[in-house]
This record gives sequence, structure tokens and C-alpha cells, in this order.
Amino acid sequence: MRAMTAVGLAAWLASAGGAAAQPAEGPEAEFHMARMVYSSGYAGFGWRPWWAIDYPDAEYHFTRGLRRLTGLEVADDSRHLRLTDPEIFDYPWLFVQQVGHWNPGDAELASLREYVRRGGFIVVDDFHGPYDWVVFQDGIRRAFPDWPLVPLAEDHSLMDVMFELDQRTQIPGRRHLYRAASGEIQAELQGPAEWHGIHDDDGRLVVAVNFNMDMGDAWEHADDPVYPIPMTSLAYRFGVNYVIYAMTH
Repeated sequence: MRAMTAVGLAAWLASAGGAAAQPAEGPEAEFHMARMVYSSGYAGFGWRPWWAIDYPDAEYHFTRGLRRLTGLEVADDSRHLRLTDPEIFDYPWLFVQQVGHWNPGDAELASLREYVRRGGFIVVDDFHGPYDWVVFQDGIRRAFPDWPLVPLAEDHSLMDVMFELDQRTQIPGRRHLYRAASGEIQAELQGPAEWHGIHDDDGRLVVAVNFNMDMGDAWEHADDPVYPIPMTSLAYRFGVNYVIYAMTH
């Protein structure tokens, strides 16, 4: 791990789950990514909560790629915020991972509704299989009972707001990769890739959902020689489109 990242990680680990280690100073740049904190227990790595599964390397690579590909002024790291933290309204782009482990309460759901009504945009990533889908669907339906979760059509404006994207390509997590008998790196996931979304009353996409995909892992392993370069490139393009869409709608 890079020295500059390791210093930040040490401070993060010293706090309860990482969220409290970051000072409440407001956004540092034109675009400052936020990551949702929720009570989830810990992943198999021992110290890392599920909501932070790809942190910090995913942010390290994506923020620098976003700066390079768009010319935006981008903060180097994400803010980690609970839905009930009033500061969340200062960060209109919210990244959420591993929602098969979330269980939002009424206050969190009310804040989530208010967040998108004020113009916030949510990207949900890295959850897989029927169990995770049911858990996520239950929470998101309670948050937005009047706005359905629907598949995103291939001609949705999100798909070509900057890069032209192909939904038929699936972005795997590092754990989904294996070396076939031929020597090629192949992926085995828990189902086909699915893109879903929630639109508000004006037709604006407010929640973008990557199901059976792991965009965060593709960012995290951007410099891993085993991880396929085309998958990392696609993950950058999706991430850029999500940001540009959110900032222009």
C-alpha cells in the first residue's frame, strides 16, 4: 500500500469504523465523493466494515482517474458519513457498497429521501445474488415507496452522457476471477450483470444500481496485474458517467 494511503488508513483505523477520523470541514473541491456509513458488522478481513469494503484504494484510483479524464477539481479522498449526519447534504454524490448487509432504520430512510429530494445522487455497487437483492430491495422500497426500482434501458441518457457504455459487459470483483486451464483469467459471478435505477417525479435518475457487479473492486485493483485492464477501463467510464450525469441533472 502506498505510504500516503497508509497514513490515512492508520488514522481511519483508529476511529470507530473510520467515519469519525475525518474532520468536518465541508467539501474540499468541486467534486468530493462521499461514502455511506451504515451499521453492518465486519467483512472477512477482520478490521474492515462492509460499507468500506474497497476503501481506500478504490478512492485512490478513481479520484485521480476522474481528475485526469474530466478536468474536474476532485478531492483526493472520500468523506464517510452516516445518513443521519446533517453534513451529508454537503456531498451530492454518495457511494454505497455491500447493501446486502445494510438494515436502515426509519430515521436513516427519511434522511435518504430528503437527500435525493435536495438533489443528491446515489450509486449502489458490489452486491450479488438473490439474498443481497432482497435485502437491498426491502430497504430501498421503504425509502422510496412511490418511485419504482426499474431496469435501466440501454438507451438511457446515463449510458452516453460522456462515454458510450455497453451494458452487456460485466465488471467482476477480484474474488470472482480464476485462471482457466487455458491460462486465461476468467470470471464467475452469481448471476448476470443488471443495471437498475430510481427516478424522481421529474424523471431524473437519483439512484443508480450496479447488481452482480463490483465497480469498486475494478477501481481498487487498477494496478493489479491479474485484474483485466478492460474491466478497469469500463469501471472508470461508468464512474465518470455517473459523476457527470449527477452534476448535469
